[in-house]
Amino acid sequence: MAKLDAFDLRILARLQEDASLPLAELAEAVGLSSTPCWRRVQKLEAAGYIRKRVALLDRAKLQADVTVFIAVKTARHSMEWLERFHAAVHDLPEIVDFYRMSGEIDYLLKACVPDIAAYDALYKKLISRIDLNDVTSMFAMEELKSTTAIPLGFVERAS
Repeated sequence: MAKLDAFDLRILARLQEDASLPLAELAEAVGLSSTPCWRRVQKLEAAGYIRKRVALLDRAKLQADVTVFIAVKTARHSMEWLERFHAAVHDLPEIVDFYRMSGEIDYLLKACVPDIAAYDALYKKLISRIDLNDVTSMFAMEELKSTTAIPLGFVERAS
């Protein structure tokens, strides 16, 4: 797919707000009729701009409302160790984000758990799977902003 135009960006913006919008409502919101809107959504999906559509759940109602950021420093910087670390983290559902970082820490993980005891159990699972040099856990006291929306203002537009 070539550059995105204003219609494509409006479609993406609306779908980020509510992916369950009926096609007719989406089309009306972006200024298209249903068929051209549907074709554009299909092209955006085929081109990988839309990876998948999901429901965002309420963490508090599902007893996973404690957010923990886990900073990891390691003395090992080999591909083999990174692959082992990735495998150790991959099937832990409590860990929802996992990043390799620049700067003071090597890896940053974000976990959602019901309480400190559940985090302690997660920590023990993690260290039983792989050796870690320095682990710092930081509990979020208050969520001030959280979004899944990708900013679209940087996208180079088609003329």
